[in-house]
Amino acid sequence: MTNVKLAIIYYSMGGTNYQLSKWAEEGAKELGAEVKVLRVQELAPESVIQGNEGWKAHVEATKHIPVATSEDIEWADAIIFSVPTRFGNMPSQMKQFLDIQGGLWATGKTVNKVVSAMTSAQNPHGGQEATLLSLYTTMMHWGTIIVPPGYTDPVLFGAGGNPYGTSVTVDQNGNMVGDVQAAVKHQAKRTVTVAEWVKKANQ
Repeated sequence: MTNVKLAIIYYSMGGTNYQLSKWAEEGAKELGAEVKVLRVQELAPESVIQGNEGWKAHVEATKHIPVATSEDIEWADAIIFSVPTRFGNMPSQMKQFLDIQGGLWATGKTVNKVVSAMTSAQNPHGGQEATLLSLYTTMMHWGTIIVPPGYTDPVLFGAGGNPYGTSVTVDQNGNMVGDVQAAVKHQAKRTVTVAEWVKKANQ
């Protein structure tokens, strides 16, 4: 059992990255980690959300999920981010959340956090890897320890397997292509395990 504190911070419009986050939570808890699942603040106009039935339904279904704060980052030993791709980049909602953490960064409170990330897109080459790399670029500036899944388990050669982080293809009906749950859980457990090593080394 581990004493690692893991924050899973996501942005989701239709529910895919929320589901990835819940699977990551399950995987981390299997190792005994203390887990918070958190969403970043929505920036889209209410009128736009109300005009999209799927988006509106997801917002309503997840309104109980706490909004991530700087205090959550400071609390966590490890962070898993989960975001859809937006033209090969992370969504503006996640970018804003990261951009307002200058106070934590300036005081060294992001240093040596163990970080990993997951993503989704509507086609297999829709920018998943570029999205993860864009997020990891910020993490390099933060001084985090980036823990990609690599090819550290046979499950990563199947659906969702990606050495940068789990990446999911979503069809036009919003359904994930392939069984990616095992890849997500492996990534979560790897992140928690490395965070435990780092935590012990710093004690």
